[in-house]
Amino acid sequence: MSAPATTSAHRRRRAQRGSGEQLRAEIIAAAKELLAHAARADDVSIRAVADAVGITSPSIYLHFEDKNALFAAVVADVFEELDKAMLTAADGLTDPLERLRAFGFAYVKFALGHAEHYRIAALDPCPIPEVDRVVASGAFVHFNQTVVECIGAGIFRGDDPLPITLQLWSAAHGIAALMITKPFLPWGDPDDMIDRVLCSAALGRAASDLIGDNPQPAQLTAWLAAQRAAKAD
Repeated sequence: MSAPATTSAHRRRRAQRGSGEQLRAEIIAAAKELLAHAARADDVSIRAVADAVGITSPSIYLHFEDKNALFAAVVADVFEELDKAMLTAADGLTDPLERLRAFGFAYVKFALGHAEHYRIAALDPCPIPEVDRVVASGAFVHFNQTVVECIGAGIFRGDDPLPITLQLWSAAHGIAALMITKPFLPWGDPDDMIDRVLCSAALGRAASDLIGDNPQPAQLTAWLAAQRAAKAD
């Protein structure tokens, strides 16, 4: 898809002295909008961003070293929005497992709604380490803190929440990535698919904690048979 054209009427007025931060924010906003409508990140050029803002291309390089640096700033901005979306989704939920579910669902839905932004942040190699730090300070922290609460409530077992957080985050990222990159697969109801994947990951972790450390298939089969027999009685 081609970037939307910008007419001269929408070109930016010359920035006044001291408005560098405002211009930087306008550049990020323009790049974010262009990426949202692009088929690929490669389709968005520095010149297209400059045209959208109403400035010259060299003006962008006063704020960003290159396109990678600009896109990293876009991703950081998007993940701030993700933070807000996750917190909104879990607002008022006191049960940690319910909150974990809400965080995961909001994460995947946000990724699907910002597919190209998410692709840059989590699917393509990104040479800007600041992006990883932004992710870790936002969505990852929400997941990890809620896992800590789940451990405290006896839902998960363990002294270190990090491995559990990574496992559950992998499930959220995995279904988001597949739905973004393979939209032609027969997903059925997307919301139902997302919910089932996330619930399966959490339930699987909780069940494996009951069976033993890293249970093997034979142990899992025997445990399931015992649970079914107990339910039949």
